[in-house]
Parts: sequence; C-alpha cells; structure tokens
Amino acid sequence: MPSALINGVRLHYETYGQGVPLVFVHEFAGDQRSWDPQVRFFARRYQVITYNARGYPPSDVPADTGAYSQDHAVEDLRGLILHLRLAPAHVCGLSMGGYATLHLGLRYPELARSLAVAGCGYGSDDQAQFRRDAEELGRRIEEEGMAAFAASYARGPFRIPFMRKDPQGWQAFADALAQHSARGSAGTMRGVQGRRPSVYDLREALSTLAVPTLIVTGDEDGPCLAPGVFMKQQAPAAGLLILPRTGHTINLEEPEAFNRAVLDFLTLVESGRWQAREPEPPGRSALLPDRR
Repeated sequence: MPSALINGVRLHYETYGQGVPLVFVHEFAGDQRSWDPQVRFFARRYQVITYNARGYPPSDVPADTGAYSQDHAVEDLRGLILHLRLAPAHVCGLSMGGYATLHLGLRYPELARSLAVAGCGYGSDDQAQFRRDAEELGRRIEEEGMAAFAASYARGPFRIPFMRKDPQGWQAFADALAQHSARGSAGTMRGVQGRRPSVYDLREALSTLAVPTLIVTGDEDGPCLAPGVFMKQQAPAAGLLILPRTGHTINLEEPEAFNRAVLDFLTLVESGRWQAREPEPPGRSALLPDRR
C-alpha cells in the first residue's frame, strides 16, 4: 500500500482505475476498506482513491491528542489531493468523512469538482451532550480496548438497520472496527468527533458554497435528518437524498442505491446539468403564486 507524508503524518492510500479522480473519505467506525463496494463500482469509470485517516493503521497513529481535530482531518484531505495532483476531484465522505468533505468544499472549493456528503450531522443538535458522550467513549476505548468497544458501538441504534438487513455485512463491519488502534480511535473520538463545530454554525459559509453538493442520509439516521435538510436549504448548489428504511452506515447498508445515486449526481455534474438554485424570496402562500 503506497503512502504519503502529509502534515507530518504518513497516510496510506490506494488508487484504482483511471479517469476523473474520485476520493472517498471514511467514517469514524470505518477505514478505507469500508468503501470496497464503491471501489468495485466506481473504478470502472473513475480514478478512485481511498485512504486511512491519521489514527487508522497502517497510517500513522499520533500519540498526542492535540494531533486529532476537524482542522487536521480537512488539512490531511487537502494535502493528499495536492500530493497526488488530483485537483479538482470529486470527493465523497461518510459521517466523520462527510464533515471533512464538507469543510474541504467550504475552505478549498478550487480542489473539488463536487461533494457527496453522507451521514453528516452528528453532534449538531445537542453539542454539549455529544461532547460529553465523545469524552466518555474515548475513555471506554482506552480502558476496555477495541474488541469490547466495537462489540458495543457497532450495535448503536442507528447501526441496527444494517445489522437486520445484512447480518453478514454488518459482522464484517464490526470485525474491522475491532481491529482499529485504540490510541487512534480514542484520539479521533475526542479530538475530531467531540470538538468539531455544529452544522448549524456553518450557515453563512454554506450560503456561499458553489461546489455541486449531494447530501445523503438515511431516514432512520435521526441525528442527520434535520442537519441534512438545513444544509440543503442553506447551500444553493446542494441537493438532498433521503434513503428509506436506512440507518447511518449508508454505503454498506444500501450499496446499490448509494452507488446509483452518487453516479447519477456525478454524471449531472460532469455534463454541467447540476445547477445552483436561483435565489427566490419566500412566498406568502404555499398555493397562490406571488404577484410580480
């Protein structure tokens, strides 16, 4: 597996296929293996890049908790895109990776052809409680180890739809989570998950986001529903897709629907047919047209 030294941390990545670059950014409970269904599908049409974030072996695992943050996650993604000379690239992220993808588009729009932001919004509705929970989970990871933590975390309420639909696929996901670094996972939970800003804090930045953006969430992933609607309403070039009877691990739980939706989105972007909405003042009536 090749690697690149990015911001003082060695990140391992894989490249598949040829064509326009498409970078996948994994969630907290995943790694680059989590994108296998997408790699097999999209590498037939695109140059697909997956990588392990800092804290996820074989990428480096910094010992300092201060080395983990939302800023580090975004700058690592930016650094990898520049190192591999991918810009502008399509970028697709889930959950923690969705946040990194979104922030990349907000900070460095010139690096992105499009953004697919999936399962994004955890911690936005009650930040104080979310931060306390993230600190508690970080402690549990350190004290109990990854095997015990994974057995519990993989059964979280918004992972249950995946477990019920595809027990074998869910078990592979849980087994992979148990192999993660306890140090890296604890640092990521505390520094990236627990301290990132709420989606609602991004209102002004989202209003100027011109990069074509697809927001994807499952209708059984409660913490992402309202933030997903909010992002769609604020970003003029954003569209929102809600998959029915689907939880948080969208790309593994419903790979065919996810792949098709993202492919359709990329096709519209590449053909110039994904247009930003024209700003319209709110109407006085849901039924009657405003007089001009």
